[in-house]
Amino acid sequence: MNPTMVIFKKELKGFYFNSTFWVICFLMSLVFSWVYPIQLNLFSQLLMNYVMQQGVPQNQLNIHYGVFLRQLSYLNLLLIFVVPALTMKLFAEEKKLRTFDLLLTSPVTSLQIVMGKYLAALGAVGGLVMLALLYPVATSTLATVNWGPLIVAFLGIFLVGAVYAAMNLFASSLTENSIVAYVASVIFNVSIWFVGIGTEVMDSEAARKVFEHVSLSSHLSSLVEGTVRSNALVFFFSIIVLFCFLAERVVESSRWR
Repeated sequence: MNPTMVIFKKELKGFYFNSTFWVICFLMSLVFSWVYPIQLNLFSQLLMNYVMQQGVPQNQLNIHYGVFLRQLSYLNLLLIFVVPALTMKLFAEEKKLRTFDLLLTSPVTSLQIVMGKYLAALGAVGGLVMLALLYPVATSTLATVNWGPLIVAFLGIFLVGAVYAAMNLFASSLTENSIVAYVASVIFNVSIWFVGIGTEVMDSEAARKVFEHVSLSSHLSSLVEGTVRSNALVFFFSIIVLFCFLAERVVESSRWR
């Protein structure tokens, strides 16, 4: 079997057979089970009174904008802190337990190690996104749901989670302390959102366009509205490849120490 798949299966089992993953799922379920009915109730009241709410934007009368996108904003906020908790031990724990040295001396390349661990992290992120998707699925039994834009919107959040996983994998490769890896990962995740603020504070049109081009929120906005744009996909995959490459370089450099 390909070494990448061997590492992927081992790490994925490590996620799904670890109590931490299920505690995170439980806590996320608590948050969604508290917030989602509130959003549904507010949306229901808005629809019943929309005749008197003349100033309400039309898109707020759509369940995609009125409920689902708000749920995705909560999911995105949770992923900023949850993905680091899942990925912080991928390299840091192995370095601490000295099993990382055994991995380096085995017949497997640095790229295969990084890709195996990264794909496993994607599997864990995918599980969390699917958990959030259960709420719209349950809603579809009571209301008409336009699945096309909704699936694209969840794909956008999954890609954001994939970006977090790549950055956090790189952070974990830099240290043997899991707590340091977690803090560095959260800083990475929060920092990438602050890039988008540059589009609002820059006076120069050229500088504003540059910040807009590298802003995660700018590229995510088209996806959450149900529109797939090639430049957004290229941007997400570029960030993922960059940080996986950096992690691979760190692992490769460890062979020569």
